Amino acid sequence: MRIKRGKVVHRRHKKLLEATKGFRVLRRTNIKRAKEATIKALSYSYRDRRNKKREFRALWINRINAALSGMNVKYSKFIQAMTAKKIELDRKVLAQLAVQHPDVFERIAKEVTK
Repeated sequence: MRIKRGKVVHRRHKKLLEATKGFRVLRRTNIKRAKEATIKALSYSYRDRRNKKREFRALWINRINAALSGMNVKYSKFIQAMTAKKIELDRKVLAQLAVQHPDVFERIAKEVTK
């Protein structure tokens, strides 16, 4: 007896097309193209979850460096002085302080560079 897989295939295709919601043209409607697009999108998302950490760290360093440039302090010397004085504020917090509370960041920088 022949096994008909219509329900199974339909369910799998429906799940695939739900995953490609928001894609354009054939990548949303054509099963073969949708499958390719989904595989590619999942590989990009895996890769970019790691890249996001790298990009944010670079952004925080740039913000801290920009805030320090007005005080004539180099970023590398600032971080070195922070570790020497055992001040354990990470770059994310320092960048937030530099942007949102520049007066507090300036006091920290002066304390560190004494």
